[in-house]
Amino acid sequence: MAETSARPWTRPYDWAEVVFGVVAVLTPLWMETNTAAMWTLIVLGALVALDGLASLAMPGMVYGEGIQIVLGVLLFVSPWVMGYAEMAGAAWTSWIIGVLTVVAGAVALPMANAAHSRTAGQH
Repeated sequence: MAETSARPWTRPYDWAEVVFGVVAVLTPLWMETNTAAMWTLIVLGALVALDGLASLAMPGMVYGEGIQIVLGVLLFVSPWVMGYAEMAGAAWTSWIIGVLTVVAGAVALPMANAAHSRTAGQH
């Protein structure tokens, strides 16, 4: 796994983050949402997916994993902050995808650090 972590487009945790983001973006298609829930899921989901793609393209970008963790926390707290905690489907989607995004970002952080260390020594 250490060998593949330095190559672009090979890290499974970053692929998982892309999938989590896409699921969040598409959630308003099959869950009842209000305007706040819909736009929160779309915007934060798109940011999670885009940051996952950036991390896949540039495996040594350590701050990308930190951004993932922050986005996951924002997604987790968004039902309370944006006022859609009473909408069970949208709220649970935010909570679950938020936690999974934080976990994936935290697990990918050591791989990003290792890839960054290898590429930093080559400059």
